[in-house]
Amino acid sequence: MTSVLRLGSLAALMMALAACGGGGGGSSNTGNEGPAGGGNGGTETTTLQIGVTGSGAVSSQPSGIACGNDCSESFTVGTEVTLSANPAAGYQFSGWSGSGVSCSDGSTSCTIELAAASTVTATFTPVAADTVALNLQRSGTGTVLSSPSGINCGSDCSESYAKDTQVTLTAAAGSGYTFAGWDGVCTGTNATCTVTLSQARTISAIFVAAPAVSACNGFYAADFTPVSGTATQSILSSSRPVKGRAFADPTYRTCIVRVTDHAAEAPSGFARNDYSRRQAFNADASKLLVYALDGHWHLYDANSYAHVRQLNGPAADAEPQWHPTDPNLLYYLPTNGGMVVNELNVSTNTSRVVGNFAGRLPWSNVARLWTKSEGSPSADARYWAFMAETSSFAPLGIVVWDRVTDTIVSTLNNSDRPDHLSMSASGNYVVVSWLNRVVAYDRNLRNPRTIQGSSEHSDIALDGNGDDLYVSVDYQSNEGMVFMINLRTGTRTDLFPTYLAGTATAMHFSGKAFKKPGWVLVSTYANYGGALQWLHRKIFAVQLAANPKIYQLAHTHVVDNGYWTEPQASVSRDFTKILFTSNWEVNTGNDLDAYMIELPKDALK
Repeated sequence: MTSVLRLGSLAALMMALAACGGGGGGSSNTGNEGPAGGGNGGTETTTLQIGVTGSGAVSSQPSGIACGNDCSESFTVGTEVTLSANPAAGYQFSGWSGSGVSCSDGSTSCTIELAAASTVTATFTPVAADTVALNLQRSGTGTVLSSPSGINCGSDCSESYAKDTQVTLTAAAGSGYTFAGWDGVCTGTNATCTVTLSQARTISAIFVAAPAVSACNGFYAADFTPVSGTATQSILSSSRPVKGRAFADPTYRTCIVRVTDHAAEAPSGFARNDYSRRQAFNADASKLLVYALDGHWHLYDANSYAHVRQLNGPAADAEPQWHPTDPNLLYYLPTNGGMVVNELNVSTNTSRVVGNFAGRLPWSNVARLWTKSEGSPSADARYWAFMAETSSFAPLGIVVWDRVTDTIVSTLNNSDRPDHLSMSASGNYVVVSWLNRVVAYDRNLRNPRTIQGSSEHSDIALDGNGDDLYVSVDYQSNEGMVFMINLRTGTRTDLFPTYLAGTATAMHFSGKAFKKPGWVLVSTYANYGGALQWLHRKIFAVQLAANPKIYQLAHTHVVDNGYWTEPQASVSRDFTKILFTSNWEVNTGNDLDAYMIELPKDALK
């Protein structure tokens, strides 16, 4: 069981300004600004005190308790706190006691609701010299049985066995859950695991909610085709949708679902899609990321739209990036950059370091690596490009890292701070965007080539042949042309103009549909200078080819009111799900939620 902690005194986490090009005529927008978000002011809190008898540790979810070191924490009244007991070597867990505790003695996990100040004691007892302890921990709903008997977790999660006994564990998921795998000496997703108890062992069994059926299931007719072309349709007014219910876009009849309800759920201040250049959806599009005004990242089920948990680890500008094949793994950096890359298992909410750059770079005063929040690794998450900076954000150079071999591929001295940089999807190129130029290098940071004269909103996508394409808008051209450049050949292809009938708009690009190469997602916000045109305040798909097909997918229903209200739509790897931000026809800067467009497989043809 997992609960989300909302501390009343939580200070806003500040994010760095990430300037990127914007609206017509070369005006500038800012990207990924850190909010000066508020806490909950006078929310009542109470104290949870942990005692330990014997040798072992106790941790909590939400975080705060890490006892041995930190055995007391204040939580908001009414918070459900799950405690986990972890016996030391040579000890076994014997039970819980204290105020407000009604947990089974044998379970290493105990959940209490804090109505008042509480004291809970975890008791650990020594294991006899000729026996060793086997301790089970669970995440989610399910049971684990042992052979020989002794473990029935559920209720009895700790047992002593004669040393060197072979114990077979069998996991069975509870109703509405599936078994996701083991952690510890047992690994993999097979429901059974046999372990030889040569020493005390602690093993975790991970159960996750079974995939829900999307609200858009059965929505589309078999012959559905999105509306194509560039005809202009009026934006039909629509009241703010209810969370979790499928409804048809009033104009384009695509299926849209409101994913979040920040006023009733854990995200504080707002719940929004973070950025178009960041993949919101995990490898199989079963989960998605949402960013809150208070700087926390939240995990949602992309089928049931349920809030799963607040993530431990990433905060504010941590640049989270999903693993390309494992739907439970997420990479992130320290806020505003740092010297490590972390890997978070979103099912267990635990992290490990997978890249540590301390002492490995040619600059003695380097303090942070990051992309300034707009970059991505290669599509297979093997190659990463970073800008290296001092603790005061002074530029030092550029770094390419191979995650698979944990090696530094190349470095380049640089004293001119970029606006942002990114690895291309293939991993063959590094694209560095300064405000006055965009330069593509090869992976070894050689053979620089200027591909654009100014940095505007853009992304890097794949064409149908697997070539890397830089897709952007040229606000300095006579027509405000959206274009693409093949990074291998250097060929520029114009796609469509944006200065129509004296108007202009601003836009974001998402090239993250790596399993649907040859397409890019475009989301626009604001419009200036005249009547509504076909591309204004809209989300649409563009074929990456000369004279492209354009499929109009939905109006955003955004009332432009500052940076956070920009829809900044992000597309899943297979182009079946699109997440965007909207205040849904209410002129507000913070009352925002995340909305999803769901499309049939192969809707884009």
